[in-house]
Amino acid sequence: MNSNKNIRVVVAMSGGVDSSVAAALLVEQGYDVVGMMMRLWAEEAIGGRRYNRCCTPDQMADARRIANKLGIPFYVLDTKEVFRHKIVDFFIEQHRLGVTPNPCIECNRHIRFDFLLNNALALDAQYLATGHYARIAQADDGNYLLKKGVDEHKDQSYVLSVMGQEQLSRTLFPVGEYPKTEVRKIAEGLGLPTANKKDSQDLCFVGDGNYRRFLADHAPDIMQPGPIVRKNGEQIGEHNGLANYTIGQRKGLGIQSDVPLYVIAVNPLRNTLIVGTKEELGQASLTANRVNWISGKTPSETFRAQVKIRYTARPMTALIEPLNDERFRAQFDEPLRDITPGQAAVIYNDDICLGGGIIERNDTAESVINSPLQSAELLR
Repeated sequence: MNSNKNIRVVVAMSGGVDSSVAAALLVEQGYDVVGMMMRLWAEEAIGGRRYNRCCTPDQMADARRIANKLGIPFYVLDTKEVFRHKIVDFFIEQHRLGVTPNPCIECNRHIRFDFLLNNALALDAQYLATGHYARIAQADDGNYLLKKGVDEHKDQSYVLSVMGQEQLSRTLFPVGEYPKTEVRKIAEGLGLPTANKKDSQDLCFVGDGNYRRFLADHAPDIMQPGPIVRKNGEQIGEHNGLANYTIGQRKGLGIQSDVPLYVIAVNPLRNTLIVGTKEELGQASLTANRVNWISGKTPSETFRAQVKIRYTARPMTALIEPLNDERFRAQFDEPLRDITPGQAAVIYNDDICLGGGIIERNDTAESVINSPLQSAELLR
């Protein structure tokens, strides 16, 4: 007798190989599986429509074909308005504030493991399953742990660091125990049409993949030219919109200098891009806010751990100091070059993700305003 047949699982389907195999594995394990795909917001385009890359007509058709092949019900959930408000508007506003957000983290925070999870539970499901490369385990004390996926190159625990105990208790990651190559082999063995489909990319709501074009169309005020200055306030050039630049960027600055210069900070209040040398770029510490501790409890003492400062970054050892329930400071053993406000700082104990927060702006941009060499033009 199959003990899973009375356990309903809603699978978040995207028309890709990972969610297809996740659904297939759950069917194989005897669960009562329901496929659900979110219809997300997409911008209008002159002469046609720019589809959200997570739910193009082809993606929708692929997801429906997979559901039919697996013999499971398939539903489409209208998520356009909440996605526009929580993700797209947030993305624009964060750039307006001069920081570089990670929309995938916000999507997991507000859309997948809130809006979608609640809709899954409304269908009397016990679990929501996704195609993320991560694992869930339980500690001896009963607490749920978020662990890295087996495939280190595909691990997605970084963008799942916003999850808490309640979400983890209601979530399954069926492909987290497999390397990506094995997932594709499973898809081929089952004859799934998505077996060799390419992986999806970030910024699904930017249909053409050009986020600078997107911001210029939807928030032209943050694409206005302004001064490029050194830390002492000396103006050495002009930028063409702060959103065109990222911390650590060297190429494409359009400035002359005897030494290589990098973007070290931005000041949106003055529409100013601040550049400096490689030595000026590095930081040995960061402060993060909007902190989520996966255990649900803020640590009472400082501790050492590894921290990833962006999705593709290598974890670096740091001393973590909880400041309160909403903030922590990380002091690294060595300076890092590309600490970027708006990105997530995610904390690990080996393969266990402890949580994370959003990197705050450092004081470099504010110190430039107070420099005695600051030009009168810049202060207007």
